[in-house]
Amino acid sequence: MTKKLLALISVVIIATLLLAACGTPATQAPAATEAPAATAAATEAPAATEAAAEPVVITWWHITTKDPGLTEFQKMADDYMAAHPNVKIEITVLENEAFKTKLTTVMQSGEVPDIFQSWGQGGMIEQVNAGLLKDITADLKGEWGDSLGALDAFAVDGKNYGVPWDMGAVTFWYNKDLFAKAGITTVPTTWSEFLADCETLKKAGITPISVGEGDKWPGMHIWAYLVSRIGGAEAFSAAAATGAARTGSFNDEAFVKAGYELKKLVDGGYFQEGFLGATHDQMNATFGNGEAAMELGGQWSPSVEKANSADGVGVKNMGMFNFPAVEGGAGKVTDIVGGGNGFAIGKNAPPEAIDFVKYLTNLDNQKIVASTGMGIPVAKGAAASIADPNMVMVADAVANSTYYQLYFDQVLPSAMGSIINDAVQKIFAGTATPEEVCAEIEAGFLAQ
Repeated sequence: MTKKLLALISVVIIATLLLAACGTPATQAPAATEAPAATAAATEAPAATEAAAEPVVITWWHITTKDPGLTEFQKMADDYMAAHPNVKIEITVLENEAFKTKLTTVMQSGEVPDIFQSWGQGGMIEQVNAGLLKDITADLKGEWGDSLGALDAFAVDGKNYGVPWDMGAVTFWYNKDLFAKAGITTVPTTWSEFLADCETLKKAGITPISVGEGDKWPGMHIWAYLVSRIGGAEAFSAAAATGAARTGSFNDEAFVKAGYELKKLVDGGYFQEGFLGATHDQMNATFGNGEAAMELGGQWSPSVEKANSADGVGVKNMGMFNFPAVEGGAGKVTDIVGGGNGFAIGKNAPPEAIDFVKYLTNLDNQKIVASTGMGIPVAKGAAASIADPNMVMVADAVANSTYYQLYFDQVLPSAMGSIINDAVQKIFAGTATPEEVCAEIEAGFLAQ
């Protein structure tokens, strides 16, 4: 991805959150007996002489496996079907990694769900080039498009093939009670302070960090942040560019040094027992059950750790802090690595599928996303409904960020995401040196 596109996405996302309270309202959600005000075909009741609308089946795959999102998405679908008796929405809910595997399989056969989870950019570009997505640019012109921010993250060559419903940041979540038990009174702002706090927690008999390396990507974010803190915005953009614009490499110092800094956490014994095989949900259960003081996660983490905790409540006294700055590095503590969730539209999706996505992202439903803690909404005016103090902290972190870097494993082509995640896991496992890991990533990039 070029620096120009990264900068554009950064500006769009930050502007969305800063201006959230004063934007043009999106279409309101309909009452149970009314159709959402989306398209004429979807909203006008048929004349008495017209035949009833033809039955339509919409397939929707999403990865929101836990409440509140699981229940809220189901209710949105139920309400829409009640207002559109001819529409049946078939929902498939999959865990993150299972979703990626199944989607790859069906796409190889040319079959695509009408609506499905997307993170935009790298994977979406491949899907567009393969002719698997529908261009919805024309549908977004006017009120719907004007009501949403961060649309560029779901666009390819100026055309939209999906829309976001949540955009946030990866940050450290911590258990304030465990910090207090270890005698830590302030959160770390530098990497040296962070390492010192990890050692203090360990000596107090507290596991410092929970990570889910069975799924690989949770730990990759630690390495990605270290790259950004050491090399600044330039390091990744220079290595990820193509053609004549490529002035860097994944073998550059920032990437290798990030591996050695990550290795300090592994060698220090700062992760929970069994972290190499732990899934993302198990990582959150460890944190949510008070068995680790910190975890690095996104805006979804508070609800996921709560859902996976034994008592269904999770960490009662939780705080958040930005990934610390690395002394001597080019990055700032206010630089953010993040991204969000969206819906891509399959190539054969009927008009009703687009109308349903319009309904999902209208102001009322985006307020539900905000008020329940499902995520950070993108509809202008919805951020005012954020009730969870944790989500307010995430929104503030993004709004006050000095640079916004999309997830490494999502901004690049999908094959590169797997290559990066697989390679970085070898640092956690101690089966490869940082130099070997970076060489593997560079070779994979050149092979694309």
